[in-house]
Amino acid sequence: MELLLLSNGKATEYPGLLGWARERVQSVLARKQVKRILLIPYAVIRSDWDARALELTESLGVEAISIHHFDDPVAAINQADAIFISGGNTWRLNQLLHEYSLIVPIQRAVRERGVPYVGWSAGCNVATPSIRTTNDMPVCNAAVLPALGLFPLQINPHYLDASISGHMGETRDERLAEFCAVNPSEHVVALREASLLQISGEAIEYWSARGQDFKIFKHGEAPQEFMDTAPLAGLTPFNPKV
Repeated sequence: MELLLLSNGKATEYPGLLGWARERVQSVLARKQVKRILLIPYAVIRSDWDARALELTESLGVEAISIHHFDDPVAAINQADAIFISGGNTWRLNQLLHEYSLIVPIQRAVRERGVPYVGWSAGCNVATPSIRTTNDMPVCNAAVLPALGLFPLQINPHYLDASISGHMGETRDERLAEFCAVNPSEHVVALREASLLQISGEAIEYWSARGQDFKIFKHGEAPQEFMDTAPLAGLTPFNPKV
């Protein structure tokens, strides 16, 4: 498989959509000889889908076209050179992936044909077994459904461990601890802004444009911080990239 799971799409110090990870994304596209990107922008609610595709094209130098232009979205997946899933609202995204019957076609494209999958924010969330660790509000009447399951662990994108003065609600750490308490057999990988997990074949690598760590949450244990993927070796079928 070729997966790039990014915490976010934009970073203030790096211009352009995916600008902070541009070199890594372009490297995958070049290696896989991708001529056109199929963009799935279903998570985008208050912006234009074609504008998002154009923004991606201009940033990466490879044409991107939104899936809504195809009469048959399943056929579009089956013919895709690369699948990019945008950030936005994870609930809406996952709902439409199921309603348009795209879960299995995407799984087959990535697992069987080796089609590169690049997902940021909501697109990162749906690459995991479920959307239970999204930060988003459930804006639509959709049940918590299984997601794509391309990556075997839950991910929490946009992870932030700062405390806001005057805020009396739960911190992100407390929310993730609640998830682990309810699901004690599961781990959660928390990705800070401008960081990603890259899976290529059987190898997994972590990279942060800002040189920051990621965290792993597990019930009954204090969250631990890491800069390399060695701790994920026993939790996933992937081997740390050396």
